[in-house]
Amino acid sequence: MAVRMLIYVGLLYQDLIRAGQRTPAGYLPPVLLLVLYNGRPRWTAATELAALIEPPPAGLERYQPGLRYLLVEENRYGEAELAPLRNLSAALFRLENSRGPAELEQVVATLVEWLRAPEQASLRRAFATWLRRVLLPARLPGVRLEAVRELSEVRDMLAERVLEWTEEWKQQGLREGLQQGEAEMLLRLLRRRFGELPPEVMERVRQGDSERLLVWSERVLDAESLAAVFEDRAN
Repeated sequence: MAVRMLIYVGLLYQDLIRAGQRTPAGYLPPVLLLVLYNGRPRWTAATELAALIEPPPAGLERYQPGLRYLLVEENRYGEAELAPLRNLSAALFRLENSRGPAELEQVVATLVEWLRAPEQASLRRAFATWLRRVLLPARLPGVRLEAVRELSEVRDMLAERVLEWTEEWKQQGLREGLQQGEAEMLLRLLRRRFGELPPEVMERVRQGDSERLLVWSERVLDAESLAAVFEDRAN
């Protein structure tokens, strides 16, 4: 990411030079490099370019490119930290970190209250569109969503269906938990029978569905090798 940021800044400055868009004093403008990360695993990439470059011979340090970006990692902020903050970035983080329909409804209701002004209509619609097309389909796969355009309509929809969706999320979580438990039990059986497992075998087991996990578990008892557990016997 640090290398990509270096490229982005270079391209930006080239465009500004071509367009004659320098500061009144003839300089290029300063740039704040910001990376917003909303993934689950913690960010591990270097946040400055110097960390990626072999240390140069003494005396040449000043001639090396220097660049650092500001990392905003959403999963480092908890609900207790975000809830008191009255700003849209905190609300967005709370929506993406929400763990159930009730939390979603609460944050959307707060946004409706904040964005009442007529001049904020486009922002309300932008949040509504993002919720309906991006966040809710990812959280509620297979659930039909009404074609809402206003943030208040999203709030009302969540309020009407929060109990139904909570039960659906709960059942989905139970299924995922059971499947994960089956996978870990199979891994224990495989280790006991064949010893330490290659990473690719562990990944394959953890990605397997319940039906495959059952078949593989039955084969552990009499399979002569680890490969025999996973072989395709369709033919």
